[in-house]
Amino acid sequence: MSVLRPIRLAEETIAQNELEALSEWMLAGNRLTKAEQTLAFEEEFATWMGSRHSVYVNSGSSANLLMIAALKEAGRLRNNKAIAAGVSWVTTVSPLLQLGFDVRLCDCDPNSLGIDLNHLEDLCRTDPPSLLILVHVLGHSGDMDAIRDICQRYDIELLEDSCEALGSTYKGRKLGSIGTAGSFSFYYGHHISTIEGGMVVTDDSELHQLMLSLRSHGWSRDLRPDLRKSLADENGIDEFKNLYTFYHAGYNLRSTDLQAFLGRSQLKKLDHIVERRRINFELYRKALPDFFCQSGDTEVLSSFAYGTFIENRLETYKHINALDIECRPLICGNIARHPFWLRNHSQLALQNADKVHDYGIYLPNHHNLNEADIARVAEAFSAVARPC
Repeated sequence: MSVLRPIRLAEETIAQNELEALSEWMLAGNRLTKAEQTLAFEEEFATWMGSRHSVYVNSGSSANLLMIAALKEAGRLRNNKAIAAGVSWVTTVSPLLQLGFDVRLCDCDPNSLGIDLNHLEDLCRTDPPSLLILVHVLGHSGDMDAIRDICQRYDIELLEDSCEALGSTYKGRKLGSIGTAGSFSFYYGHHISTIEGGMVVTDDSELHQLMLSLRSHGWSRDLRPDLRKSLADENGIDEFKNLYTFYHAGYNLRSTDLQAFLGRSQLKKLDHIVERRRINFELYRKALPDFFCQSGDTEVLSSFAYGTFIENRLETYKHINALDIECRPLICGNIARHPFWLRNHSQLALQNADKVHDYGIYLPNHHNLNEADIARVAEAFSAVARPC
C-alpha cells in the first residue's frame, strides 16, 4: 500500500540543482556579503518586472519598511496620515505605526479581498491621508485604475504590498509596478525564495537612490557618483570622512550575495512558476464549485494560495491536517482585531474583513503541485468543510 506524500504550503522552493550550484559558487571563494551578485539580481529583477529600479533587502517586511521610510525621509508626504489595507499582514501596517503615522484601516472588497473602493473614498473624503498601502491578497488585484484615480484626486502616494502577487498582472503591468513603489517577499514559502529576502521596485529615480542609502545605514557609498559628490560638497565632507558619514537616519536592511545568487537562479524558472500557480487555481475553482472563490481585475493570476470561506475552520483544519495537508487562516483577517493593534487602538468593525477573520481559510498552491494533488486536497477539504 503506497503512502501519500504530505502536501505542504511550500515544497522545494529551492531545487536541489540550485543548492548544488550555490555550493560550488561558495566553495570557489566568492564574496558572500552584498556585492556584484546583488547588483545583478536587482537589475535582472527590475527587467523582469518592467520597472526602472529595484532594491534587494533582507525580507519582504523590510521592503515595506524601506519604501515607507523613504517617502517620509524624502519629504514627499504632506501629513502623517496613512491608510492601510484592513486585510493585510502585520508588517504591512507596523512600519507605519513605528514611523509615527496616524493609521486608518480600509475594509476589503468582498470579491478580490483587496481595497474596498467605497470605503477608501469615504476615508479619503473625511480626512485625506498622504499615503495608501494596499495588499494584493493571495495574488489578486482590485480595480487599480479606480484606486489610482482616488489617489490622484486626493494627492496620495500609492504603495503596493505585492508579497503574495509576484507575477500577477493588471492590464499588461505586473502588480507592484503600478504605484510609487511595490514590495515583494522571497521567504521560503513564497513564489521564489532566497531563503529570506525581499525587493522594492520603483520607477522613481530619486526614491531609488534614497532607498539605497537608507538600506545601508544612511551613507552615500551606494549612490550615483554625482549624488555622492553633491552630498559631500553640501556638507563639507572630505573623501576620507565620507567613508563613515551618514546623511540619513538609515537601517541595515541588506541581504547577501549568497542569497542574491539563489535569486538569480530562481528568476530563470519564475515564468513557469506563475503559469503552474495559475493552472492550479483554476483546478481548485472547478473542484470546489460550492465554495467562495476570489475574483477581481487580475489579468494573469500568479496565485499564492486558494482562499475561501467556511463555517467550521477548526474542524476542517484538524481533518485535513491529519491527512498530511497543510492550510492556514486567510492571512490576517481583520488586522484591527489583533493584539498588537488593540494595544493602542480600539477594535474596529470592518464588515468584509471581519468575514475573512472569522471564516477565511487558504489551501496550498505552489508549482510542485499537480492535478492529482489538487484533487486530493479538494476531496479532503470538501468531506468536512461547510461553505458560508
